Amino acid sequence: MRQIVPVLFWLVFFCICSKTIFADNYYVNAYYGDDLADGKSKATAWRSLARASQHRYHPGDSLLLHAAQIHEGILKVKGSGIKSKTITLSRYGSGDNPLLQGNGQASATLHLQNVDGWEIKSIKVSNYGAARAAGRTGIWWELKDYGEASYARIDSVEVCDVNGSLVKKEGGGAGIIFSNSGEVKPSRFLEIVITNNTIKRTERNGILINGNWSRDAWFPNKNVLVSNNHLEGVPGDGIVPIGCDGALIEYNVMRDCPRLLPDTEAAAGIWPWSCDNTIIQYNEVSDHKAPWDAQGFDSDWNCRNTIIQYNYSHDNEGGFLLICNDGNVGSPNSVGNTGTIVRYNISVNDGRRLKGKHAGFSPIIHIPGPVRNTAIYNNLIVVPAERPKDSDSTVIAFDNWGGYADSTLITQNIFCALSPVDYVAAEATAISYSDNAYLGIHLNPPEDKGTVRLESILESLDRVEHPGRKVLDDIRSSKDSLATLRNNSFN
Repeated sequence: MRQIVPVLFWLVFFCICSKTIFADNYYVNAYYGDDLADGKSKATAWRSLARASQHRYHPGDSLLLHAAQIHEGILKVKGSGIKSKTITLSRYGSGDNPLLQGNGQASATLHLQNVDGWEIKSIKVSNYGAARAAGRTGIWWELKDYGEASYARIDSVEVCDVNGSLVKKEGGGAGIIFSNSGEVKPSRFLEIVITNNTIKRTERNGILINGNWSRDAWFPNKNVLVSNNHLEGVPGDGIVPIGCDGALIEYNVMRDCPRLLPDTEAAAGIWPWSCDNTIIQYNEVSDHKAPWDAQGFDSDWNCRNTIIQYNYSHDNEGGFLLICNDGNVGSPNSVGNTGTIVRYNISVNDGRRLKGKHAGFSPIIHIPGPVRNTAIYNNLIVVPAERPKDSDSTVIAFDNWGGYADSTLITQNIFCALSPVDYVAAEATAISYSDNAYLGIHLNPPEDKGTVRLESILESLDRVEHPGRKVLDDIRSSKDSLATLRNNSFN
């Protein structure tokens, strides 16, 4: 009997651990598979996403979809991995990436609910239904009353053709959504990696990370990286982290935003809401056409210590930058907007809204509400000569939203106006302009403690015939202008 007990112990231990020690590959062939097969080889592949959804996967497993095939239906995975031994959803075979085509059958074509430790890569996802539906998305990674998820990665995936609602309050729609909630057990992600993806024609939005936004239930996502993604044909919000601490948003491109949103809708390119310590850098946003806002970049309310740096914004109808705070929402829900830094950015031909009920209002930099302790420095703002006749001529506008801004430093920027511009301070307090360069036609320049003259860059820009990217190319090609910038400590 004493000899049997150790044997039984090790047998049970082996059965429990075998799934982690010996990982399996599972295959899906939409054309020649068989759902009655075991799915463990290419020759015995499953046929449907429904069959793949029934299986519970274990650390180290892979679910592989046959390339160059359309896999119709919904995939809702089960089981969790760990960062050191993830579960992988990817492809096998040659040809184009496999397409998971949801056809609007469910809110998400690929739904990861209360699972952890998955890597999604090298697939294509769509979810286009017969009619728009609120909340429709391509990939939805959802935590609800789950606790902490250690690792989530989406890499080299294309999400396209998602027709969600165009109205945010209805639930909108997006290419990729992460969400964490829970009334019984607070939930959050400890690491999210979203890299090298392509998001095309996803309506309303691109990439959203929806966390616990209110400060009285603050349980932020950590270690969020959104990098090197390409968004095109997205009419609403591009990349928005919500309820995160320390998110890094870098090397992304958003362009060619269609004019689809109703006149009541607001949206912008890349911006945090209810976040701390966000860094937004080395991104390019252009062509935003939302009826309200429509800036390239935004530091929104309930945010602390946002840094927006080394970005390129151009041809956005609503402007380059929004820094805002809803003064009507206070403690315990919101901490306001404090400590935003905006530096080393280039804005060209932003702020030219001509359509909708907000036509004619599109300051290049808009600061509404009781924003506190903001620093805007070492940026280049270019207003080309060829501007629409009725476009807004305001470079910086402070505005009321339950109060006005206080303690705003604007220093060592270059405001290059090849057509007339002006400035609106309204009732904002403690605005400090110092050591900025004002080139061109400034109708009411602010009182500046040390204006800098840089006529060489004005001469080079005066030759520019086209807005947007052409202006940036001209700046790069002007060695004298760049030398002048460096000598005056401008970046």
